[in-house]
Amino acid sequence: MNRTPHHHPLRLRRSVLSVPAANARALAKSASLDCDAIIFDLEDSVLPEKKAEAREALVAHFAAFDRSVGREHVIRINALSGPDGAADLEAVLACMPDAVLLPKVSEPQDILTAADWLSEAGADETPRLWAMIETAAALLNIGAIAETGRTHGGRLDCFVVGLNDLRKETGIADVAGRPYLVPLLMQVIVAARASGLDVVDSVFNDFADSEGLAAECRQGRLMGFDGKMLIHPAQIDVANEAFGVDEGDAAEALAIVSAFSAPENAGRGVVNLRGRMVEKLHAEQAERLLAKADLINERKKRR
Repeated sequence: MNRTPHHHPLRLRRSVLSVPAANARALAKSASLDCDAIIFDLEDSVLPEKKAEAREALVAHFAAFDRSVGREHVIRINALSGPDGAADLEAVLACMPDAVLLPKVSEPQDILTAADWLSEAGADETPRLWAMIETAAALLNIGAIAETGRTHGGRLDCFVVGLNDLRKETGIADVAGRPYLVPLLMQVIVAARASGLDVVDSVFNDFADSEGLAAECRQGRLMGFDGKMLIHPAQIDVANEAFGVDEGDAAEALAIVSAFSAPENAGRGVVNLRGRMVEKLHAEQAERLLAKADLINERKKRR
């Protein structure tokens, strides 16, 4: 079976900030923040009696803000099986965000149900779907869930890990460095990559601990995550730096691309770069990293 990694266009997802839809001040401030994506939350951060009010506030917010800033706007809805899921999707159609984040996805049918609903409502390509991976069942079914990213028009394109709910459900300890969670996180990353999905790391709860956040971001970057879900604006710069492209890596990537572009290396699958053998796959990785650097520079110009 042919699998194409990263079958969706490259998008910046270094910093993905969650904003409560019921918080008018947070909604207003969100437009000026330098995060790559904003998740407007209708689920956990909104009390049951405030759900309808939050939906109305969100529709008004989407009608007023500038969509040309270059970031993704995502709405996290309540479970479709609950009392607010259908009303949330109606609000989604009124807002037309870039993506809908589905909570507590546990099996492929959770993705397919939302995809079918959106298609039947006439939303053929947008919004895309993101999936919260935060249950034990999701981990057991992670490969099959990711596979839906290559069906139904590829509407699913990103996983977001939710460790608070997963820790609660499983009893896994919240220990610095996440030693007991790393094997589970790697399962999510591998499944996502096998189906060409992006994957965003879980929140770091202590937003006053910038050093702890930086360490966890570095760990996430080394593990292969595309970015970090955040709960406070103070965390944005740390995540942007950790999941960004430093000058040394960019220079090395440019050298690799240039080596394969040289006339004497035309048609070669392997080249000698300063005494190191570099394969074509490294050139492809380098091209993607340079494209990411270009996107970051474009974002800076828009600020």
